[in-house]
Amino acid sequence: MRRITMAPGSVFGPLHDHQGRPGVVNILQGTITDHRDGVATHYGPGVGWPEDSTTTHWLENQGTVPAVEISVDIISRT
Repeated sequence: MRRITMAPGSVFGPLHDHQGRPGVVNILQGTITDHRDGVATHYGPGVGWPEDSTTTHWLENQGTVPAVEISVDIISRT
């Protein structure tokens, strides 16, 4: 689990996948734009998204305030 703060105008990338590292994200503050398959989706406080083996994406903060997310990865111990 990690807490990530994205300053206004920042990008979390480059394009990356979640093979072998599925998880879930929840937005605590601000808005984060998730870019997948040419589609930009905006997520605000209290909502988030799953990240599974088919997820390939990058993120950005297009807003004017810091955006904060909690990201939890599920890692197999086998």
